[in-house]
Amino acid sequence: MTTHEAVSAALADPRVRKDKKYWTAFNAGEIPADWPLISWIINENMLAKDGDDHTRLRRLVSRAFTPGRVELLRERVVAVVESLLDDLERAAEESPDGVVDLRAVVSQPLPLTVISELFGVDEETRPRLHRPVGVFFDQSVTPEEAMATFFELWGVLTELVETKRARPGDDLTTALIAARDDEDRLTEDELIWNLVLFVSAGYETTMNLISNAVRALTRHRDQLDLVVAGKVEWSKAVEEVLRWDPPGQYVPMRYTTEDIELAGVPIPKGEPLLLGYGSASRDDARHGPTSEEFDITREDSSHLSFSHGRHYCLGASLARMEMNEVLPRLFARFPDLDVAVDDADLVPAPSIIASGVDALPVRLR
Repeated sequence: MTTHEAVSAALADPRVRKDKKYWTAFNAGEIPADWPLISWIINENMLAKDGDDHTRLRRLVSRAFTPGRVELLRERVVAVVESLLDDLERAAEESPDGVVDLRAVVSQPLPLTVISELFGVDEETRPRLHRPVGVFFDQSVTPEEAMATFFELWGVLTELVETKRARPGDDLTTALIAARDDEDRLTEDELIWNLVLFVSAGYETTMNLISNAVRALTRHRDQLDLVVAGKVEWSKAVEEVLRWDPPGQYVPMRYTTEDIELAGVPIPKGEPLLLGYGSASRDDARHGPTSEEFDITREDSSHLSFSHGRHYCLGASLARMEMNEVLPRLFARFPDLDVAVDDADLVPAPSIIASGVDALPVRLR
């Protein structure tokens, strides 16, 4: 589904579900275990649940992931941002040509640090999360490497739960372990699966969003000038980046529970739907003939980058908060910052899910 109408219709239609039990081919054994997206299909977190199961999991998890708790992180986020900008300046000074990889120095460590502190992951464990999370979104690896990496990530998070169960802390992993609704609580598998969701989505997507925003703003200096001069709010620029170049292009999968018609197209029962959030936000039918243009003054910058409805992203407020702290500080400190290579020389992330680049070489002055 690539149009705004089709994606919106699929998100709203009660006959479209998230549970793989509705996928005819999967349940007939036609999808091999080494299929590149298999780990996105077999998961047992909120992303793959419907109805009462989804409501139960979301209620248990959301109690530990409130906007108020996220807001308490703002002061710490600012401190991390300032420290990383120091690192960026130092790296540029030490570079022979003044070029430094912004993705490696800022875009990657900021969300990794924030999500790690939120879930109580110590500094020694964080590098062990970085590699498997990156591969988790990579559809170019071999099936064997994909599965091995998934089990590696599962192992790291299992250790985290064991540590927090033995030594509880003021973090979301401890809160998820304790979360309950009357006598109901997360099972061990549900706990790990939801950590997989939060840690991977909360880290990888924000990392790409920061780099995408820097690319968009430096490639459109007139837009950057407006926001730096205070003529447009940074939050407006963030929303336009989310619309124009979202960090997630697709999220597998949704399934039809009966023969239906979506946006005028008949779809049989038991079919998988891959929703194109990125293309939906650039649909002329939604945003008019300028939909392909990056314009932070756009009256309507609405998008589906955090999904919509019952599966709306719980981490949306955290991602927005990080963006609205890092971007103004980055460009206030380095107003002449620019990408050091042409777009054609940037290597895109090897993923149909995540949208970003493998590196973002920049010059600060």
